[in-house]
Amino acid sequence: MRNRLIMFPALVLCGFAVVGCGGGGESAQKTEQHAAPAKTPAATPAATPPAGGAMNSVVRGVVKFEGTAPKGEKLKMDADPVCKGLHTEPVYPQEVVVNPNSTLRWVMVYVKDGLGTRTFPAPTTPVVLDQKGCQYEPHVFGMMAGQGVKILNSDNTLHNIHPMPKVNSQFNVGMPKPGEIMKNFDKPEDPFHIKCDVHKWMSSYCGVFSHPYFSVTNEMGAFELTGLPAGTYKVVAWHEKYGVKEMDVTVGDGETKAVDFTFAETGA
Repeated sequence: MRNRLIMFPALVLCGFAVVGCGGGGESAQKTEQHAAPAKTPAATPAATPPAGGAMNSVVRGVVKFEGTAPKGEKLKMDADPVCKGLHTEPVYPQEVVVNPNSTLRWVMVYVKDGLGTRTFPAPTTPVVLDQKGCQYEPHVFGMMAGQGVKILNSDNTLHNIHPMPKVNSQFNVGMPKPGEIMKNFDKPEDPFHIKCDVHKWMSSYCGVFSHPYFSVTNEMGAFELTGLPAGTYKVVAWHEKYGVKEMDVTVGDGETKAVDFTFAETGA
């Protein structure tokens, strides 16, 4: 996957670092919890205004899929009767989700380079990562460094949140009953895995950014990066199985630029 996408912002499996699915770790204490692209549940922060230009440009597009989508095997939740009882229909992994229009869901598109020395304050509203139906929701999400993430357990069973970042600090927190905890990642980092040590099938991915220009493709494969200053940017599209694609994109003041990425299943 080496193109660039314009992000897919921001986060069903044991995603955001946690211990819920069995595994040691600290005990959780209850604290607080073309279609429009999927967005991280947080307000877009105001940016430091660039010299001589408004921040009113847009990069949008879709992530296309070529080839035959791999067939995912039905998830086996028998080990936890609570998890099994939460579903009346088969549940499948979200690693590769090909939409009916031959686009790819759960692709993170973001600006990798081109913003110069501009700085952007993190939103005060945290993103939300839920453990619901013994899956992580959302499967892929983005957030700004220092924004905070509210992790929920909506199931009446033990989950554990176990993020696996390489730049930020890992944690492993057990949540034995419904509730919520607050955590934070304070350094920008490429998408990393969040697992659950109790339920091995649970998986999520989180990208942490120093700016608000990221997006996650939705059920139509669409993404959108809004409020960009005019300029030339390196845009990345990231997928957990197919890798990274990059693209140089130049957008004028007030311009909306259409950009598409394509991933292919070469092993089909």
